[in-house]
Amino acid sequence: MMNPPQSSLAVLAVPAFKDNYLWLIHDGTHAAVVDPGDAAPVMEALERHKLALTAILLTHHHADHIGGVSHLLSRYAVPVFGPRHDGIVAVTNPLSEGDRVAVPGLDLELEVLDVPGHTLGHIAYVKRRGVRAVFCGDTLFAGGCGRLFEGTPEQMVDSLGKLAALPDDTLVYCAHEYTLSNLRFAEAVEPGNEALIRRIADESAKRAMNLPTVPSNIGSEKATNPFLRYAEPAIADSLVKAGKLAPGAGPVQVFAALREWKNVF
Repeated sequence: MMNPPQSSLAVLAVPAFKDNYLWLIHDGTHAAVVDPGDAAPVMEALERHKLALTAILLTHHHADHIGGVSHLLSRYAVPVFGPRHDGIVAVTNPLSEGDRVAVPGLDLELEVLDVPGHTLGHIAYVKRRGVRAVFCGDTLFAGGCGRLFEGTPEQMVDSLGKLAALPDDTLVYCAHEYTLSNLRFAEAVEPGNEALIRRIADESAKRAMNLPTVPSNIGSEKATNPFLRYAEPAIADSLVKAGKLAPGAGPVQVFAALREWKNVF
């Protein structure tokens, strides 16, 4: 039997912990899970939707992204795809930029990008055929970006640049429901951004109904996310006025000051 075309694939959000999303990519029969920080909700979703797990995909080594792997492997004999350089022992199929993953059981090919910054070995998975998507872990968030726990501002600027270069309609499957807090910061940084004001209203309405705000898309992020807009003069001006940046700073310095401000916002 032939696998269904990629357009028939669906992505199911599996909430976990306080604000994580674990992603199940499935065709109604088989499923791959992205960043299973907890096994229990994944197993419950598989059972509820009558799906057979065929692969585990990991973006980076933090516990809320890999904590459920060992339990899942005790139940399902599946390959574990993950970053080549992020120290994850469970990875059976190590990946780095330029690699392509033919996901077992699904008519799905993913392209790998190296996106260090949050961790040194962080990767993202890009789906280019059919409905475009990127599974970016904690590098890019809806309205924000990950903290620089291991990498440098230069690395994160480069990583976010790779993601921003994807087509505008690429769906952004990030790993946390941080959107409203990110957008409150964005508004403080760029209060005159009309697209941002509209987005805050839209996303607030979703959360009022307990709906997820992700996936977003690259076009929306480029229009409203300050961490993709750090080269905008208005953002540098806000940082200077807030005493977070010296006048005349370069783009990477602006980005670094922006990330530092968000850390304490």
